Amino acid sequence: MERRLTAILAADVVGYSRLMGNDEAGTLAQLKEIRQAVIDAKIAAHQGRIVKLTGDGILAEFPSIVSAVACAAEIQRGMRELSAAMPADRRIEFRVGVNLGDVIVEGDDIYGDGVNVAARLESVAEPGGIAISGSVRDHVGNRLDLVFEDCGEQQLKNIEKPIRVYHVLLDQPMTTDTISGKDERPSIAVLPFTNMSGDPEQEYFSDGITEDIITDLSKVSGLSVIARHSAFSYKGKPLKVQQVGRELGVDFVVEGSVRKAGTRVRVTGQLVSCKEGSQDEITHAIVDQLKVKLLPREKKSIEQIPTQNIEAYTYYLRGREFVHRLSKHNLQIARRMFARAVELDPRYARAYAGLADCDSHLSLIYQVDVPIDGILATSAKALELDSNLAEAHSSRAIALSAAQRIDEARAEFETAIALDPNSFEAHFFYARLSFQQGKIERATALYERAAEIKPSDYQCACLLSQIYRSLGREQESEEAARRGVNLAERELVAHPEDSRPAQLGAGALVRLGERDRAREWLARAVAIDPDDTNTQYNAACTYTQLGDIDTALDLLEQTLPKLGPGGRNWAKHDSDFEPLRNHPRFQQLFDRLEREKC
Repeated sequence: MERRLTAILAADVVGYSRLMGNDEAGTLAQLKEIRQAVIDAKIAAHQGRIVKLTGDGILAEFPSIVSAVACAAEIQRGMRELSAAMPADRRIEFRVGVNLGDVIVEGDDIYGDGVNVAARLESVAEPGGIAISGSVRDHVGNRLDLVFEDCGEQQLKNIEKPIRVYHVLLDQPMTTDTISGKDERPSIAVLPFTNMSGDPEQEYFSDGITEDIITDLSKVSGLSVIARHSAFSYKGKPLKVQQVGRELGVDFVVEGSVRKAGTRVRVTGQLVSCKEGSQDEITHAIVDQLKVKLLPREKKSIEQIPTQNIEAYTYYLRGREFVHRLSKHNLQIARRMFARAVELDPRYARAYAGLADCDSHLSLIYQVDVPIDGILATSAKALELDSNLAEAHSSRAIALSAAQRIDEARAEFETAIALDPNSFEAHFFYARLSFQQGKIERATALYERAAEIKPSDYQCACLLSQIYRSLGREQESEEAARRGVNLAERELVAHPEDSRPAQLGAGALVRLGERDRAREWLARAVAIDPDDTNTQYNAACTYTQLGDIDTALDLLEQTLPKLGPGGRNWAKHDSDFEPLRNHPRFQQLFDRLEREKC
Protein backbone atom coordinates (compact mmCIF):
# COMPACT_ATOMS: atom_id res chain seq x y z
CA MET A 1 0.00 0.00 0.00
CA GLU A 2 1.46 3.34 -1.09
CA ARG A 3 0.63 6.62 0.56
CA ARG A 4 1.47 10.10 -0.65
CA LEU A 5 0.65 13.73 -0.03
CA THR A 6 -1.08 15.30 -3.00
CA ALA A 7 -3.31 18.16 -4.13
CA ILE A 8 -6.81 16.83 -4.82
CA LEU A 9 -9.52 18.44 -6.93
CA ALA A 10 -13.09 17.17 -6.66
CA ALA A 11 -15.85 18.51 -8.93
CA ASP A 12 -19.54 17.71 -9.20
CA VAL A 13 -22.40 18.87 -11.41
CA VAL A 14 -24.99 21.06 -9.68
CA GLY A 15 -28.52 19.62 -9.99
CA TYR A 16 -27.43 16.59 -12.02
CA SER A 17 -30.57 14.55 -11.35
CA ARG A 18 -32.81 17.44 -12.45
CA LEU A 19 -30.81 17.92 -15.65
CA MET A 20 -30.94 14.20 -16.45
CA GLY A 21 -34.66 14.12 -15.77
CA ASN A 22 -35.27 17.00 -18.17
CA ASP A 23 -33.04 15.77 -21.00
CA GLU A 24 -30.90 12.70 -20.41
CA ALA A 25 -29.32 12.44 -23.87
CA GLY A 26 -28.74 16.19 -24.17
CA THR A 27 -27.15 16.40 -20.73
CA LEU A 28 -24.77 13.51 -21.41
CA ALA A 29 -23.78 14.99 -24.78
CA GLN A 30 -23.20 18.41 -23.21
CA LEU A 31 -21.10 16.90 -20.41
CA LYS A 32 -18.94 15.09 -22.96
CA GLU A 33 -18.41 18.34 -24.86
CA ILE A 34 -17.48 20.19 -21.64
CA ARG A 35 -14.95 17.57 -20.64
CA GLN A 36 -13.29 17.64 -24.03
CA ALA A 37 -13.36 21.42 -24.48
CA VAL A 38 -12.57 22.58 -20.95
CA ILE A 39 -11.83 20.08 -18.23
CA ASP A 40 -9.42 17.59 -19.84
CA ALA A 41 -7.40 20.37 -21.45
CA LYS A 42 -7.13 22.49 -18.29
CA ILE A 43 -6.11 19.55 -16.09
CA ALA A 44 -3.47 18.43 -18.60
CA ALA A 45 -2.15 21.98 -18.95
CA HIS A 46 -1.54 22.11 -15.20
CA GLN A 47 0.20 18.68 -15.09
CA GLY A 48 -2.80 17.12 -13.35
CA ARG A 49 -4.14 13.59 -13.69
CA ILE A 50 -7.78 12.59 -13.88
CA VAL A 51 -8.13 9.78 -11.37
CA LYS A 52 -11.69 8.87 -12.23
CA LEU A 53 -14.93 10.13 -13.73
CA THR A 54 -18.37 9.37 -12.35
CA GLY A 55 -21.67 10.21 -13.99
CA ASP A 56 -21.58 13.78 -12.70
CA GLY A 57 -18.22 14.04 -10.95
CA ILE A 58 -14.48 14.31 -11.50
CA LEU A 59 -11.59 13.46 -9.21
CA ALA A 60 -8.12 14.69 -10.18
CA GLU A 61 -4.75 15.05 -8.48
CA PHE A 62 -1.90 17.50 -9.03
CA PRO A 63 1.76 17.55 -8.03
CA SER A 64 1.45 21.23 -7.09
CA ILE A 65 -1.13 22.93 -4.87
CA VAL A 66 -0.82 26.17 -6.81
CA SER A 67 -1.47 24.29 -10.07
CA ALA A 68 -4.59 22.64 -8.63
CA VAL A 69 -6.15 25.95 -7.55
CA ALA A 70 -5.16 27.70 -10.79
CA CYS A 71 -6.72 24.82 -12.75
CA ALA A 72 -9.94 25.00 -10.71
CA ALA A 73 -10.22 28.75 -11.41
CA GLU A 74 -9.63 28.27 -15.14
CA ILE A 75 -12.20 25.45 -15.30
CA GLN A 76 -14.88 27.58 -13.63
CA ARG A 77 -14.13 30.59 -15.84
CA GLY A 78 -14.13 28.38 -18.92
CA MET A 79 -17.48 26.92 -17.87
CA ARG A 80 -18.99 30.39 -17.62
CA GLU A 81 -17.93 31.23 -21.16
CA LEU A 82 -19.10 27.90 -22.55
CA SER A 83 -22.54 27.94 -20.92
CA ALA A 84 -23.30 31.67 -21.16
CA ALA A 85 -25.56 31.19 -24.17
CA MET A 86 -27.36 28.15 -22.74
CA PRO A 87 -30.90 28.45 -21.31
CA ALA A 88 -30.86 28.59 -17.51
CA ASP A 89 -32.74 25.29 -17.13
CA ARG A 90 -30.14 23.45 -19.26
CA ARG A 91 -27.02 25.19 -18.03
CA ILE A 92 -24.38 22.92 -16.48
CA GLU A 93 -22.46 24.28 -13.50
CA PHE A 94 -19.85 22.63 -11.30
CA ARG A 95 -18.98 22.94 -7.67
CA VAL A 96 -15.25 22.42 -7.05
CA GLY A 97 -13.33 21.55 -3.89
CA VAL A 98 -9.53 21.53 -3.54
CA ASN A 99 -7.65 19.95 -0.65
CA LEU A 100 -4.09 19.09 0.26
CA GLY A 101 -4.03 15.74 1.99
CA ASP A 102 -2.61 12.30 2.52
CA VAL A 103 -4.04 9.66 0.17
CA ILE A 104 -3.77 5.91 -0.24
CA VAL A 105 -2.82 4.80 -3.75
CA GLU A 106 -4.22 1.59 -5.17
CA GLY A 107 -3.49 1.09 -8.86
CA ASP A 108 -4.65 4.27 -10.61
CA ASP A 109 -7.12 5.13 -7.85
CA ILE A 110 -6.65 7.22 -4.72
CA TYR A 111 -8.75 7.32 -1.58
CA GLY A 112 -8.55 8.23 2.09
CA ASP A 113 -9.15 11.31 4.25
CA GLY A 114 -7.52 13.66 1.76
CA VAL A 115 -10.03 12.67 -0.90
CA ASN A 116 -12.96 12.72 1.54
CA VAL A 117 -12.20 16.29 2.63
CA ALA A 118 -11.92 17.44 -1.01
CA ALA A 119 -15.34 15.93 -1.73
CA ARG A 120 -16.88 17.63 1.32
CA LEU A 121 -15.33 20.97 0.34
CA GLU A 122 -16.89 20.59 -3.10
CA SER A 123 -20.29 20.10 -1.45
CA VAL A 124 -20.07 23.45 0.39
CA ALA A 125 -18.86 25.42 -2.65
CA GLU A 126 -21.27 27.77 -4.40
CA PRO A 127 -22.61 26.71 -7.83
CA GLY A 128 -19.90 27.74 -10.25
CA GLY A 129 -17.56 28.33 -7.30
CA ILE A 130 -14.54 26.84 -5.56
CA ALA A 131 -13.99 25.95 -1.89
CA ILE A 132 -10.51 25.17 -0.58
CA SER A 133 -9.10 24.05 2.76
CA GLY A 134 -7.00 26.20 5.05
CA SER A 135 -3.85 24.21 4.25
CA VAL A 136 -4.35 24.92 0.53
CA ARG A 137 -4.84 28.63 1.22
CA ASP A 138 -1.66 28.80 3.30
CA HIS A 139 0.44 27.16 0.61
CA VAL A 140 -0.96 29.24 -2.25
CA GLY A 141 -0.15 32.49 -0.44
CA ASN A 142 -0.07 35.38 -2.94
CA ARG A 143 1.14 33.28 -5.88
CA LEU A 144 -2.14 33.52 -7.80
CA ASP A 145 -4.18 36.48 -8.98
CA LEU A 146 -7.12 35.34 -6.87
CA VAL A 147 -9.02 36.64 -3.86
CA PHE A 148 -9.98 34.29 -1.01
CA GLU A 149 -12.81 34.67 1.50
CA ASP A 150 -12.16 33.14 4.93
CA CYS A 151 -15.36 31.35 5.99
CA GLY A 152 -13.95 30.12 9.30
CA GLU A 153 -13.86 26.55 10.57
CA GLN A 154 -16.73 24.34 9.45
CA GLN A 155 -17.82 20.90 10.55
CA LEU A 156 -18.04 19.00 7.26
CA LYS A 157 -20.19 15.89 6.96
CA ASN A 158 -18.43 12.72 8.17
CA ILE A 159 -15.16 14.58 8.78
CA GLU A 160 -14.09 14.28 12.41
CA LYS A 161 -12.28 17.61 12.88
CA PRO A 162 -13.51 21.04 11.75
CA ILE A 163 -11.86 22.32 8.55
CA ARG A 164 -11.09 25.96 7.86
CA VAL A 165 -12.81 26.76 4.56
CA TYR A 166 -12.03 29.49 2.03
CA HIS A 167 -14.12 30.43 -1.00
CA VAL A 168 -12.34 31.65 -4.13
CA LEU A 169 -13.93 34.93 -5.24
CA LEU A 170 -13.59 34.66 -9.02
CA ASP A 171 -15.43 37.93 -9.70
CA GLN A 172 -13.40 40.09 -7.33
CA PRO A 173 -10.30 41.64 -8.93
CA MET A 174 -7.00 41.73 -7.08
CA THR A 175 -6.14 45.11 -5.59
CA THR A 176 -3.19 46.41 -3.61
CA ASP A 177 -5.12 45.63 -0.43
CA THR A 178 -5.97 42.05 -1.37
CA ILE A 179 -2.43 41.33 -2.55
CA SER A 180 -1.07 42.49 0.81
CA GLY A 181 -3.57 40.32 2.63
CA LYS A 182 -5.96 43.05 3.78
CA ASP A 183 -9.51 41.96 4.51
CA GLU A 184 -12.52 43.10 6.46
CA ARG A 185 -11.34 41.63 9.77
CA PRO A 186 -9.78 43.83 12.46
CA SER A 187 -6.02 43.70 11.93
CA ILE A 188 -3.59 43.69 14.83
CA ALA A 189 0.16 43.67 15.45
CA VAL A 190 1.69 42.53 18.74
CA LEU A 191 4.97 44.39 19.20
CA PRO A 192 7.77 42.78 21.23
CA PHE A 193 7.14 43.37 24.90
CA THR A 194 9.87 45.31 26.68
CA ASN A 195 12.00 43.46 29.22
CA MET A 196 11.73 45.53 32.42
CA SER A 197 13.50 43.03 34.67
CA GLY A 198 16.83 44.88 34.65
CA ASP A 199 18.52 41.71 33.45
CA PRO A 200 19.32 41.28 29.73
CA GLU A 201 19.31 37.51 30.26
CA GLN A 202 15.53 37.73 30.82
CA GLU A 203 15.01 38.85 27.20
CA TYR A 204 13.95 35.33 26.22
CA PHE A 205 11.05 35.59 28.68
CA SER A 206 9.59 38.83 27.33
CA ASP A 207 10.04 37.56 23.77
CA GLY A 208 8.35 34.30 24.72
CA ILE A 209 5.36 36.12 26.20
CA THR A 210 5.03 38.12 22.98
CA GLU A 211 5.23 35.04 20.76
CA ASP A 212 2.57 33.26 22.81
CA ILE A 213 0.17 36.22 22.54
CA ILE A 214 0.69 36.26 18.75
CA THR A 215 0.09 32.50 18.58
CA ASP A 216 -3.12 32.67 20.62
CA LEU A 217 -4.56 35.62 18.69
CA SER A 218 -3.71 33.87 15.41
CA LYS A 219 -6.12 31.10 16.40
CA VAL A 220 -9.03 33.51 16.15
CA SER A 221 -10.47 33.45 12.62
CA GLY A 222 -12.12 36.84 13.14
CA LEU A 223 -8.74 38.59 13.49
CA SER A 224 -5.99 39.31 10.98
CA VAL A 225 -2.73 39.03 12.97
CA ILE A 226 0.61 40.28 11.68
CA ALA A 227 3.24 37.54 11.59
CA ARG A 228 5.91 37.34 14.27
CA HIS A 229 8.84 38.27 12.04
CA SER A 230 7.17 41.51 10.89
CA ALA A 231 6.28 42.53 14.44
CA PHE A 232 9.74 41.67 15.81
CA SER A 233 11.41 43.88 13.19
CA TYR A 234 10.40 46.76 15.52
CA LYS A 235 12.17 45.29 18.55
CA GLY A 236 14.12 47.93 20.42
CA LYS A 237 13.04 50.79 18.15
CA PRO A 238 11.38 53.92 19.61
CA LEU A 239 8.34 54.24 17.35
CA LYS A 240 4.92 55.82 17.56
CA VAL A 241 1.95 53.47 17.33
CA GLN A 242 0.44 55.46 14.46
CA GLN A 243 3.68 55.02 12.49
CA VAL A 244 3.65 51.25 13.09
CA GLY A 245 0.01 51.15 12.03
CA ARG A 246 0.79 52.88 8.74
CA GLU A 247 3.84 50.75 7.98
CA LEU A 248 2.18 47.42 8.80
CA GLY A 249 -1.28 48.42 7.59
CA VAL A 250 -3.01 47.41 10.85
CA ASP A 251 -5.92 48.85 12.82
CA PHE A 252 -4.61 48.02 16.31
CA VAL A 253 -1.28 47.52 18.05
CA VAL A 254 -0.58 45.67 21.29
CA GLU A 255 2.48 46.92 23.17
CA GLY A 256 3.61 46.27 26.71
CA SER A 257 6.29 45.18 29.12
CA VAL A 258 7.29 42.22 31.26
CA ARG A 259 8.85 42.47 34.70
CA LYS A 260 10.06 39.19 36.18
CA ALA A 261 11.55 38.74 39.63
CA GLY A 262 12.00 35.17 40.81
CA THR A 263 8.70 33.36 40.44
CA ARG A 264 6.69 36.57 40.19
CA VAL A 265 5.82 38.06 36.80
CA ARG A 266 4.02 41.27 35.99
CA VAL A 267 2.82 41.74 32.44
CA THR A 268 1.32 45.07 31.47
CA GLY A 269 0.23 46.31 28.11
CA GLN A 270 -2.08 48.36 25.97
CA LEU A 271 -4.35 47.71 23.06
CA VAL A 272 -4.05 50.88 20.98
CA SER A 273 -6.16 52.01 18.05
CA CYS A 274 -3.78 53.21 15.32
CA LYS A 275 -6.38 55.66 14.04
CA GLU A 276 -7.57 57.20 17.29
CA GLY A 277 -4.72 56.50 19.69
CA SER A 278 -7.20 55.25 22.30
CA GLN A 279 -5.97 52.68 24.84
CA ASP A 280 -7.24 49.78 26.90
CA GLU A 281 -5.44 47.67 29.49
CA ILE A 282 -4.35 44.43 27.85
CA THR A 283 -6.10 41.42 29.25
CA HIS A 284 -7.49 38.20 27.92
CA ALA A 285 -10.35 40.42 26.72
CA ILE A 286 -8.53 41.77 23.62
CA VAL A 287 -11.03 39.79 21.61
CA ASP A 288 -13.93 41.34 23.53
CA GLN A 289 -12.57 44.84 23.00
CA LEU A 290 -12.42 44.25 19.24
CA LYS A 291 -15.91 42.71 19.28
CA VAL A 292 -14.72 39.61 17.46
CA LYS A 293 -17.00 36.58 17.40
CA LEU A 294 -15.28 33.40 18.53
CA LEU A 295 -16.04 29.99 17.11
CA PRO A 296 -16.57 27.38 19.89
CA ARG A 297 -13.25 25.68 19.21
CA GLU A 298 -11.40 28.99 19.18
CA LYS A 299 -12.95 30.01 22.49
CA LYS A 300 -11.92 26.72 24.08
CA SER A 301 -8.40 27.02 22.67
CA ILE A 302 -7.58 30.53 23.86
CA GLU A 303 -9.16 29.93 27.28
CA GLN A 304 -6.97 26.89 27.90
CA ILE A 305 -4.06 27.89 30.16
CA PRO A 306 -0.93 25.84 29.29
CA THR A 307 0.41 25.98 32.86
CA GLN A 308 -0.30 27.84 36.09
CA ASN A 309 3.30 27.36 37.22
CA ILE A 310 5.36 30.43 36.31
CA GLU A 311 8.63 28.65 37.02
CA ALA A 312 7.65 25.81 34.66
CA TYR A 313 6.74 28.37 32.00
CA THR A 314 10.12 30.06 32.53
CA TYR A 315 12.00 26.81 31.97
CA TYR A 316 9.86 26.05 28.93
CA LEU A 317 10.71 29.42 27.35
CA ARG A 318 14.40 28.89 28.10
CA GLY A 319 14.23 25.50 26.43
CA ARG A 320 12.46 26.94 23.40
CA GLU A 321 15.20 29.56 23.03
CA PHE A 322 17.91 26.87 22.93
CA VAL A 323 16.10 24.24 20.83
CA HIS A 324 15.65 26.64 17.90
CA ARG A 325 19.44 26.67 17.32
CA LEU A 326 19.46 22.90 16.63
CA SER A 327 23.11 22.32 17.55
CA LYS A 328 23.84 19.23 19.64
CA HIS A 329 25.05 21.26 22.63
CA ASN A 330 22.02 23.53 22.59
CA LEU A 331 19.62 20.61 22.22
CA GLN A 332 21.11 18.99 25.32
CA ILE A 333 20.67 22.25 27.26
CA ALA A 334 17.11 22.63 25.98
CA ARG A 335 16.32 19.08 27.04
CA ARG A 336 17.32 19.86 30.62
CA MET A 337 15.09 22.94 30.58
CA PHE A 338 12.05 21.04 29.28
CA ALA A 339 12.67 18.18 31.72
CA ARG A 340 12.70 20.66 34.61
CA ALA A 341 9.44 22.21 33.34
CA VAL A 342 7.85 18.74 33.34
CA GLU A 343 9.05 18.15 36.91
CA LEU A 344 7.45 21.40 38.03
CA ASP A 345 4.19 20.75 36.16
CA PRO A 346 3.63 17.11 35.16
CA ARG A 347 0.59 18.17 33.09
CA TYR A 348 2.40 20.73 30.91
CA ALA A 349 1.81 19.47 27.35
CA ARG A 350 4.13 21.95 25.63
CA ALA A 351 7.03 20.92 27.87
CA TYR A 352 6.53 17.24 26.97
CA ALA A 353 6.45 18.23 23.29
CA GLY A 354 9.72 20.12 23.71
CA LEU A 355 11.28 17.17 25.51
CA ALA A 356 10.26 14.83 22.69
CA ASP A 357 11.63 17.27 20.11
CA CYS A 358 15.04 17.36 21.76
CA ASP A 359 15.26 13.58 21.91
CA SER A 360 14.07 13.20 18.31
CA HIS A 361 16.57 15.75 17.00
CA LEU A 362 19.42 14.23 18.99
CA SER A 363 18.52 10.84 17.54
CA LEU A 364 17.80 11.96 13.94
CA ILE A 365 20.48 14.60 13.44
CA TYR A 366 23.22 13.62 15.86
CA GLN A 367 22.72 9.86 16.21
CA VAL A 368 22.60 10.02 20.02
CA ASP A 369 21.40 6.68 21.39
CA VAL A 370 17.96 7.70 22.66
CA PRO A 371 15.39 4.85 22.94
CA ILE A 372 12.74 5.37 20.27
CA ASP A 373 10.03 3.92 22.51
CA GLY A 374 10.78 6.63 25.06
CA ILE A 375 10.53 9.40 22.46
CA LEU A 376 7.21 8.03 21.21
CA ALA A 377 5.89 7.79 24.77
CA THR A 378 6.85 11.39 25.54
CA SER A 379 5.22 12.73 22.37
CA ALA A 380 2.12 10.62 23.07
CA LYS A 381 1.93 12.15 26.56
CA ALA A 382 1.91 15.66 25.06
CA LEU A 383 -1.01 14.70 22.81
CA GLU A 384 -2.84 13.01 25.66
CA LEU A 385 -2.67 16.25 27.66
CA ASP A 386 -3.70 18.51 24.75
CA SER A 387 -4.92 16.88 21.54
CA ASN A 388 -5.48 20.29 19.87
CA LEU A 389 -1.92 21.52 20.43
CA ALA A 390 -0.08 21.97 17.13
CA GLU A 391 3.29 21.64 18.92
CA ALA A 392 2.25 18.23 20.22
CA HIS A 393 1.26 16.95 16.76
CA SER A 394 4.49 18.30 15.27
CA SER A 395 6.52 16.62 18.01
CA ARG A 396 4.65 13.38 17.44
CA ALA A 397 5.43 13.63 13.72
CA ILE A 398 9.14 14.15 14.36
CA ALA A 399 9.14 11.22 16.80
CA LEU A 400 7.43 9.01 14.23
CA SER A 401 10.05 10.12 11.68
CA ALA A 402 12.77 8.97 14.07
CA ALA A 403 10.93 5.63 14.33
CA GLN A 404 10.73 5.42 10.50
CA ARG A 405 6.92 5.34 10.63
CA ILE A 406 6.78 7.68 7.67
CA ASP A 407 3.09 7.59 6.69
CA GLU A 408 2.00 8.28 10.26
CA ALA A 409 4.55 11.09 10.53
CA ARG A 410 3.20 12.80 7.40
CA ALA A 411 -0.34 12.64 8.74
CA GLU A 412 0.73 14.23 12.04
CA PHE A 413 2.61 16.99 10.24
CA GLU A 414 -0.52 17.74 8.22
CA THR A 415 -2.57 17.97 11.41
CA ALA A 416 0.00 20.27 13.03
CA ILE A 417 -0.03 22.62 10.03
CA ALA A 418 -3.83 22.60 9.92
CA LEU A 419 -3.93 23.59 13.61
CA ASP A 420 -1.19 26.20 13.26
CA PRO A 421 -0.36 27.31 9.69
CA ASN A 422 2.41 29.48 11.17
CA SER A 423 4.31 26.64 12.84
CA PHE A 424 7.94 26.93 11.75
CA GLU A 425 8.90 23.57 13.25
CA ALA A 426 6.11 21.65 11.51
CA HIS A 427 7.02 23.07 8.09
CA PHE A 428 10.78 22.78 8.58
CA PHE A 429 10.85 19.17 9.73
CA TYR A 430 8.10 18.10 7.33
CA ALA A 431 10.34 19.51 4.59
CA ARG A 432 13.26 17.49 5.93
CA LEU A 433 11.21 14.29 5.89
CA SER A 434 9.86 15.02 2.39
CA PHE A 435 13.39 15.54 1.04
CA GLN A 436 14.54 12.25 2.56
CA GLN A 437 11.66 10.52 0.77
CA GLY A 438 12.64 12.06 -2.57
CA LYS A 439 9.62 14.41 -2.64
CA ILE A 440 11.76 17.37 -3.70
CA GLU A 441 9.00 19.70 -4.93
CA ARG A 442 7.05 19.18 -1.72
CA ALA A 443 10.16 19.77 0.38
CA THR A 444 10.84 22.96 -1.55
CA ALA A 445 7.35 24.35 -0.88
CA LEU A 446 7.59 23.50 2.82
CA TYR A 447 11.04 25.06 3.23
CA GLU A 448 9.79 28.17 1.41
CA ARG A 449 6.86 28.44 3.81
CA ALA A 450 9.16 27.90 6.81
CA ALA A 451 11.39 30.71 5.52
CA GLU A 452 8.34 32.99 5.21
CA ILE A 453 7.36 32.22 8.81
CA LYS A 454 10.89 32.78 10.15
CA PRO A 455 12.91 34.94 7.74
CA SER A 456 15.81 35.11 10.22
CA ASP A 457 16.50 31.36 9.91
CA TYR A 458 19.74 30.72 8.01
CA GLN A 459 19.07 26.98 7.68
CA CYS A 460 16.07 27.34 5.35
CA ALA A 461 17.95 29.74 3.11
CA CYS A 462 21.06 27.54 2.88
CA LEU A 463 19.05 24.37 2.24
CA LEU A 464 16.83 26.08 -0.33
CA SER A 465 19.94 27.26 -2.17
CA GLN A 466 21.04 23.65 -2.55
CA ILE A 467 17.58 22.41 -3.57
CA TYR A 468 16.98 25.23 -6.07
CA ARG A 469 20.25 24.33 -7.78
CA SER A 470 19.21 20.69 -8.07
CA LEU A 471 15.96 21.88 -9.72
CA GLY A 472 17.84 24.07 -12.20
CA ARG A 473 16.65 27.30 -10.59
CA GLU A 474 20.09 28.92 -10.59
CA GLN A 475 19.12 32.54 -9.94
CA GLU A 476 16.95 31.58 -6.96
CA SER A 477 19.77 29.34 -5.72
CA GLU A 478 22.21 32.24 -5.74
CA GLU A 479 19.75 34.59 -4.03
CA ALA A 480 19.03 32.02 -1.30
CA ALA A 481 22.76 31.36 -0.83
CA ARG A 482 23.47 35.07 -0.38
CA ARG A 483 20.62 35.38 2.11
CA GLY A 484 21.79 32.24 3.94
CA VAL A 485 25.37 33.48 4.29
CA ASN A 486 24.22 36.83 5.69
CA LEU A 487 21.93 35.16 8.22
CA ALA A 488 24.51 32.52 9.17
CA GLU A 489 27.10 35.25 9.72
CA ARG A 490 24.77 36.99 12.18
CA GLU A 491 24.22 33.71 14.00
CA LEU A 492 27.98 33.11 14.24
CA VAL A 493 28.46 36.54 15.78
CA ALA A 494 25.66 35.94 18.30
CA HIS A 495 26.71 32.34 19.08
CA PRO A 496 30.39 31.78 18.18
CA GLU A 497 30.37 28.41 19.97
CA ASP A 498 27.85 26.97 17.52
CA SER A 499 29.29 25.18 14.47
CA ARG A 500 26.06 24.65 12.55
CA PRO A 501 25.86 28.12 10.91
CA ALA A 502 29.44 27.66 9.69
CA GLN A 503 28.63 24.16 8.38
CA LEU A 504 25.69 25.23 6.24
CA GLY A 505 27.09 28.66 5.44
CA ALA A 506 30.27 27.13 3.97
CA GLY A 507 28.23 25.29 1.34
CA ALA A 508 26.35 28.48 0.48
CA LEU A 509 29.65 30.34 0.09
CA VAL A 510 30.85 27.79 -2.47
CA ARG A 511 27.66 28.37 -4.47
CA LEU A 512 28.49 32.09 -4.44
CA GLY A 513 32.02 31.38 -5.70
CA GLU A 514 33.68 32.47 -2.42
CA ARG A 515 35.85 29.36 -2.14
CA ASP A 516 38.55 30.69 0.22
CA ARG A 517 35.97 32.02 2.63
CA ALA A 518 34.09 28.70 2.41
CA ARG A 519 37.28 26.87 3.50
CA GLU A 520 37.65 29.28 6.45
CA TRP A 521 34.10 28.62 7.63
CA LEU A 522 34.53 24.89 7.13
CA ALA A 523 37.73 24.90 9.19
CA ARG A 524 35.91 26.80 11.92
CA ALA A 525 33.05 24.25 12.00
CA VAL A 526 35.45 21.29 12.17
CA ALA A 527 37.50 22.96 14.90
CA ILE A 528 34.38 23.44 17.05
CA ASP A 529 32.86 19.96 16.52
CA PRO A 530 35.52 17.70 14.95
CA ASP A 531 33.94 14.39 15.96
CA ASP A 532 30.34 15.26 15.26
CA THR A 533 28.82 13.20 12.41
CA ASN A 534 26.62 16.07 11.25
CA THR A 535 29.68 18.33 10.95
CA GLN A 536 31.52 15.62 9.05
CA TYR A 537 28.60 15.08 6.66
CA ASN A 538 28.28 18.80 5.85
CA ALA A 539 32.06 19.02 5.47
CA ALA A 540 31.87 16.19 2.92
CA CYS A 541 29.26 18.20 1.00
CA THR A 542 31.48 21.29 0.92
CA TYR A 543 34.66 19.37 0.05
CA THR A 544 32.81 17.75 -2.86
CA GLN A 545 31.78 21.12 -4.21
CA LEU A 546 35.34 22.41 -3.74
CA GLY A 547 36.67 19.46 -5.76
CA ASP A 548 38.45 17.72 -2.86
CA ILE A 549 36.93 14.38 -3.86
CA ASP A 550 39.15 12.03 -1.85
CA THR A 551 38.70 14.05 1.35
CA ALA A 552 34.93 14.06 0.81
CA LEU A 553 34.83 10.30 0.22
CA ASP A 554 36.96 9.63 3.30
CA LEU A 555 34.46 11.60 5.41
CA LEU A 556 31.44 9.88 3.83
CA GLU A 557 32.87 6.42 4.43
CA GLN A 558 33.40 7.39 8.04
CA THR A 559 30.04 9.13 8.52
CA LEU A 560 27.27 7.58 6.42
CA PRO A 561 27.16 4.22 8.27
CA LYS A 562 26.38 6.16 11.47
CA LEU A 563 23.64 8.39 10.06
CA GLY A 564 20.75 5.93 10.08
CA PRO A 565 18.05 5.53 7.41
CA GLY A 566 16.99 9.17 7.37
CA GLY A 567 20.52 10.49 6.87
CA ARG A 568 21.30 7.95 4.19
CA ASN A 569 18.11 8.78 2.32
CA TRP A 570 19.01 12.45 2.49
CA ALA A 571 22.43 11.67 0.98
CA LYS A 572 20.77 9.80 -1.91
CA HIS A 573 18.97 13.00 -2.96
CA ASP A 574 21.65 15.51 -1.94
CA SER A 575 22.70 17.41 -5.09
CA ASP A 576 26.02 18.34 -3.46
CA PHE A 577 27.14 14.79 -4.23
CA GLU A 578 26.41 14.86 -7.96
CA PRO A 579 30.16 14.92 -8.78
CA LEU A 580 30.51 11.65 -6.83
CA ARG A 581 27.59 9.67 -8.23
CA ASN A 582 29.69 7.72 -10.72
CA HIS A 583 32.78 7.37 -8.52
CA PRO A 584 33.50 3.69 -7.68
CA ARG A 585 34.09 4.42 -3.97
CA PHE A 586 30.75 6.27 -3.70
CA GLN A 587 28.84 3.45 -5.41
CA GLN A 588 30.59 0.79 -3.32
CA LEU A 589 29.73 2.67 -0.14
CA PHE A 590 26.00 2.75 -0.94
CA ASP A 591 26.04 -0.88 -2.11
CA ARG A 592 27.56 -1.90 1.23
CA LEU A 593 25.02 0.13 3.17
CA GLU A 594 22.16 -1.50 1.23
CA ARG A 595 23.52 -4.97 2.00
CA GLU A 596 23.92 -4.15 5.70
CA LYS A 597 20.35 -2.83 5.79
CA CYS A 598 19.11 -6.17 4.50
